[in-house]
Amino acid sequence: MPSALAITAHPDDIEFRMAGALLLLKDRGWDIHCWNLCSGSLGSTVMTAAQTARARRAEAREAARLMGAGWFPPLVPDMELLYELRHVRRVCSVIREVKPTILLTHPPQDYMEDHMNACRLAVSGAFTRNIPNHPCTPRRPPMMEPCTIYHGVPHGLGNNIREPFTPDYFVDITGVHARKRAALACHRSQKEWLDASQGMDSYLAAMDAEAAHLGRQSRRFKLAEAFRRHLHHGYCAADADPLAEALGRGLVQPAAGPLEPMRA
Repeated sequence: MPSALAITAHPDDIEFRMAGALLLLKDRGWDIHCWNLCSGSLGSTVMTAAQTARARRAEAREAARLMGAGWFPPLVPDMELLYELRHVRRVCSVIREVKPTILLTHPPQDYMEDHMNACRLAVSGAFTRNIPNHPCTPRRPPMMEPCTIYHGVPHGLGNNIREPFTPDYFVDITGVHARKRAALACHRSQKEWLDASQGMDSYLAAMDAEAAHLGRQSRRFKLAEAFRRHLHHGYCAADADPLAEALGRGLVQPAAGPLEPMRA
């Protein structure tokens, strides 16, 4: 059975950006797995860091269960996800365990460091997956199968210097959006935090609005996610595109150019 692994920074990042694609793969017989590298410990103004981490861990596990996905525990508290060898070795080990044909992660440039470091660690973990002399923690034999990496959209649909993100294609998530929304709703602690920290009155409505915005830009789908493929060298064949192949032309629409910003 083929497998897909999503590696992001915080609990709820997967549900916001790529849960639709994961659910579509699940419906086509794929094994899917979710891993947030940060604990979510800083995501509250009313709970302590320890209380917040416990709450968000439970929410992330509930969301993964609802999606029918495997789940891995976080590595570090929020804002402590640094690009370090010890983290590369941990990520490499999980990738060797899961053996994902598809790896979903953040884009290399995003609005904050946890997202970008999660991306860097995911990419390095995938690159070292098939290098026998690269030790991983815990030790596992190298994964020799190809692994294709896809980057989801950044927060705000542009990078950290306001340049728009250019995807390769849009994925039609209209048929699974209700399940994606239910998975995001598991992250109940985030309503208060996102409202207080980012003026996001309803995180569910914000996700709905982004999916509709991407759907309009696809000029074909009602609701969509968008992805860009990583360079193939060291990971897969030059023409490898297992996400598009698994979903088929009915659910994939090539992008015509950079994403338009969302209206406030």
